[in-house]
Amino acid sequence: MEKTSSLLQVGLVGYGFAGATFHAPLIGHSGRTAVAAIVSSQAERAVGDWPTARIYADLDAMLANPGIECVVIATPNDTHFAFARRALEAGKHVVVDKPITLNAADARALTALASQRQLLLAPFHNRRWDGDFRTVQALVASGRLGRITHFESHFDRFRPEVRQRWRENADSGGGLLFDLGPHLVDQALVLFGVPETVNATVGAYRDGAQADDYVHLQLGYADKQVVLHASALSALDVPRFTMHGTRGSYQKAGLDVQEDQLKAGLRPGQQGWGKNLPGVLRQVDGELDVRGELATLDGAYQEFYRMAAASIKDGLPPPVAASEAVTVLEILDLARRSAVEGHRLAFTVAKDSRTMQHGTEIV
Repeated sequence: MEKTSSLLQVGLVGYGFAGATFHAPLIGHSGRTAVAAIVSSQAERAVGDWPTARIYADLDAMLANPGIECVVIATPNDTHFAFARRALEAGKHVVVDKPITLNAADARALTALASQRQLLLAPFHNRRWDGDFRTVQALVASGRLGRITHFESHFDRFRPEVRQRWRENADSGGGLLFDLGPHLVDQALVLFGVPETVNATVGAYRDGAQADDYVHLQLGYADKQVVLHASALSALDVPRFTMHGTRGSYQKAGLDVQEDQLKAGLRPGQQGWGKNLPGVLRQVDGELDVRGELATLDGAYQEFYRMAAASIKDGLPPPVAASEAVTVLEILDLARRSAVEGHRLAFTVAKDSRTMQHGTEIV
């Protein structure tokens, strides 16, 4: 561990589920960042977990502290834009939990502001460091499955009871499209780039549901189809990842373990951190026909904050670029429209890559 003075001093805004379970432990155990301050109404809980952190009840009071170098926004989705803008205007680097905003236009505005101020604006797309996704990435890059023709990503759980919390309230930016959709879309973009078309079904099917609890997205590419799915009513396990190519297939069951490990109190660097079960790989190439287990790479959420510190202190690339979050939200905006209008829509990138042209109906 580096000396405290050399660690990036981070102020965490929000100490609910995301702040307490994900951000604070990862900030505190990345090796390059420190939880220096927390803005929360749960002062007793926050100081009990982080006794050396300064606790604030007000965001502006923390922003006035010159010692805070980076602000992490881990509050309800509908507050992300306003809080991130205030932090950037105060001259702080900013990390925002996904979704970075509730629409692409606001995400573009934040990206422009960060660029003008020469500040880091990084969306917390931590699931790029899921062990199984890292394995999928490596498989795609290796070419072992040949040309990928079908990719399917499921994030399904069985949560039939609607809970009284902002994550299940559409007015607060809740629902699965904004909760899990950013992760699913971001992973697809990392693997395959932007799609040509977007088709979506978004619904609320639980009794008493106040926000969407079913999301099914189809991203169309010239040579493959990508299916992204999330549901709160899936009582039987389905594969987390399924991938088919011209030389074989890969399947992985079960979600990455890091979320459950964080809930249980395990921290990066401790024994067993990020260790996942293997997947199944079948390779067929001429006379070769081999099927067996494929070891899953370790999960490494702490890398996000290590890379954020390296970007701010050493001038290295950010863990996730703000422009990538803009593209995610452009696709989610299109998905909402597709679900309402009931048809597939085109998503095309103009020759000037800074300008997206999208929304044309495909008949």
